[in-house]
Order: sequence, then structure tokens, then C-alpha cells
Amino acid sequence: MSKYTALSFGFLLTVATGCGTVVDQPTGTSGGVGGAGGTSSGSTTTGSTTPSSGTGSMLGDSYSVEFGPVTIASGKENTQCVVVKLDNPALLHVGLIHNELSAGSHHLIVYRTSDTVEKLTPFDCQPFADLLHPEKGSPLMVTQKHDDLLTLPKGVAFSFKPQQFLRLEMHYINTTSADVQVHAKSTFTGILESEFTDEADFLFLGDPDIKVPAHGKQTLGPAYLPLQAEQAGAKVFGITGHTHQWGTNVQVSLADGKDGPDKVLYDVPGWQWSEPATVYQDPPVVIPAGGGFRFTCNYDNKGNTDVGFGESASDEMCFFWAYYYPSKGAFVCAHTDQYGGVNLCCPGNPLCDKLL
Repeated sequence: MSKYTALSFGFLLTVATGCGTVVDQPTGTSGGVGGAGGTSSGSTTTGSTTPSSGTGSMLGDSYSVEFGPVTIASGKENTQCVVVKLDNPALLHVGLIHNELSAGSHHLIVYRTSDTVEKLTPFDCQPFADLLHPEKGSPLMVTQKHDDLLTLPKGVAFSFKPQQFLRLEMHYINTTSADVQVHAKSTFTGILESEFTDEADFLFLGDPDIKVPAHGKQTLGPAYLPLQAEQAGAKVFGITGHTHQWGTNVQVSLADGKDGPDKVLYDVPGWQWSEPATVYQDPPVVIPAGGGFRFTCNYDNKGNTDVGFGESASDEMCFFWAYYYPSKGAFVCAHTDQYGGVNLCCPGNPLCDKLL
């Protein structure tokens, strides 16, 4: 196996598995290990026009899509998707996204998709499969919290074409002794056309170099991940950290270069892996030319086996996602000290075509 194929298998195929304000987060934890079972359908509903001060302007129409409910047998885990057509009759600039997850949900990813046929019955799907295929669609939001609201800055939005197709990708788990029902709902609220100024987009960044010994700890990092030239000038307005059950903290800084200086963007007191806070940058921070992110993940393995990188809830991850504008595309970026050291952002790097 070549080092690039190994990196693809170990990272991208699995992934593709004082500075801000912390959003108030609900209490509670995610569910345990769950899989396929039962049948259900996705759905879409139309809301009403309501005013809100969340984006500093009058909001437009709201539309919702749903996953499930799906009955999950005890001890099962799976990732399933639905493809749903939104009922928006005209161009919609989305300034608010509200995700609601039931118990048993590990995380939800919402995508715009180029699909043209609805698939309302949940089907098995590859986690994060389209992160490297912008022609197929692009991620909008990742949610691990049970109640998660993404508020975009005034004038900034994700644009939906009329009757936009969306994919909801649900990773669900059930560690209880009984069946559970898993359900998710995503609501998209537009801003007025006259308020729209900038298209938002999404960065997904991390490091797969995780090996936490049984009943031991690991500090991964600080790792430095340089960004591509076209990402310079992007304005980052929100960051969320992500690990699985043994993660105890995620810290993220913006750096002018490999040797700094750094500006701390994400370091949440009492951080919870199951309810990770989104930290908003107000004003947004600008990615400098030649700059990148420096980040650290901490783990405390209470289990009886060593834990490495992987997509299962029993594995671990070290990621964060960043919301930014104006759009230069959605990217997945990785740093690893394996294979002599690799930094990579896809799409756009010549190595990306070798990874898939």
C-alpha cells in the first residue's frame, strides 16, 4: 500500500469519515451503539415568515426536513442517509440552521446535494463520502449536540436553489438494553434577499494520529495545519470541536505561520465531547496569507483497550469544523505526522485525486 493510499484509507476515506462567544448549550449526552432496524421516511414541511434578531435583520421563510424515526436494536451502530427535496419555491438564502437530534444520535451532517431523486427511506451510506466531491454536493452543518443552532452573521447565508435537494446523514448508536427510536429534524430559515451580501461555506479539519492506551491519556498536538493560498482572506465566524467519548478538550488557534504567533479561537472551559460548544468570532477572524490553524486534542481513555482513529463511536477523532465567508468552496484538510509528515487540503491539491 502506498503512503497516499494508506493515508486515504486511514484518514480521508474514513473521514470523508478572550476571542469568541460561547453559545449556551443544553445539558445531556449522546446515546450509545446503534444500527439499522425498522423503516421510516424523510419528510419536508413548510414554516412561516417570522421576525428575529438573530442575524440582525428580518428573517424569511422557514423549511424543515426530517430523518426517521428509525427503530434501533440494542447494541447496534450504523450510518444512514435520506435525500429530501425542500419545498422552497424560489431561491432561498439561509441565515439560520436549527438541528434537533433524539437520544441515540451520535452526530448529524446536513448537505446540499446535486441529487435529483428523493430517497425518503433511510439507506446505508458512507460517512462523510462527499466531502471531497464538491460537484456532488457540499456540507452545511455538522451537529453532535441534541439541540444545535447555527446563526450566520448579518448578510451571510447558504444559498438554496428552488426545491433544493438535501441529504441528512445520521450516525446513530444504541448502548441501552432496549430498542430506541432515533429521529432528527433540520430547519432552515432564510434572510431577505435585500439583506444578502456573502455566501457562507465550510472547512473540516483534523489529525488522525490518535493512539490512546487503555486507562491512559494522550495529548495530540499541538499540530499545525497550513491552509491553501486561495483560503487566505476567508473570514471565520464559527468553530466547533469534535472528538468521541474519551475526548476531554479541543483547542484551536489561528497562526500566521508554522512558528506563530497564535490567536486562540476555541478553548471552552468544561468542554463536553457530547455537547461541544460552537464559539462565534465577533468580529470574524481573517485567515492570513501563508497562515493556518494550530490545534490540540486531549483524551482520557477509561476503557480496557487501546483506542485509535476511526469512524465508530468506539474509536476516536480529532477534528474541528469552521464556518466562513465569502465562499471559496468547502474543504477537508488534514495534518498527520505519519508517512514523513503530510499536510493536505482537498479539493485543490494534486494528491487529492490519488486518495480516492
